[in-house]
Amino acid sequence: MVTICFDFGNTRLKYAVFKNGEFIYEETLEDAFPETIEALVKFVQPQKSILSSVIEHHKEIENVLSVHSKFHLLSNLTLLPFTAPVTKPNTIGADRLALSAGAVRFFPGKHNLVVGLGTCITYNFIDKYNQFLGGGISPGMEMRLKSLRDYTAKLPLVKADWNFPLVGYDTKTNITSGVILGMAKEIDGIIDAYSERYSNFNVLLTGGDSTYFAQVLKNKIFADPHLIYKGLYAISEYND
Repeated sequence: MVTICFDFGNTRLKYAVFKNGEFIYEETLEDAFPETIEALVKFVQPQKSILSSVIEHHKEIENVLSVHSKFHLLSNLTLLPFTAPVTKPNTIGADRLALSAGAVRFFPGKHNLVVGLGTCITYNFIDKYNQFLGGGISPGMEMRLKSLRDYTAKLPLVKADWNFPLVGYDTKTNITSGVILGMAKEIDGIIDAYSERYSNFNVLLTGGDSTYFAQVLKNKIFADPHLIYKGLYAISEYND
């Protein structure tokens, strides 16, 4: 049984392929035109597909996936392996739903704080009763780097470089130290704040840069860059 899981984020369009429940590979899409998606599914030949999208995607994509597979669109109508007793559950982003589903699948019966590193940093807390209680949202790394260029007169846009010093010696290293180390200290600080309320919980770090940040955090975490896909797969199976 082959399942293809699409993750349309604000920055990247990605998908992952599962075979008999096992993660096989992940790829980035150049675009999300219906003809691109149709060519892809004809090549992969999935029996099931699921789409998580936080952008205004072309609606014909849903028709294409429905024709070539058993398709599910992640939405506020989706059946989830957890409850969301928050004020407006229909406003929870599709990516946060998928991350929470991944936490529930792999760490059931435990408190889980999922930190998603994407366009934004999302903090998602699911308690041991499988309740999504909420969390927080802050700017991601690319957003922080771009904002320094966009909202100052002379600072340039620099690319993330993980070989940075604590004490920057030029403009680039000052920015990389400030942004990357600043994010690491923010994440550690949030984890510490949760620790004051919940004495025993897992911290799951995910997203493309999770393996890098895992090296600079002082708190013990589980780094899984593919958690969102695993969550999407779990939701697909749950809505079979």
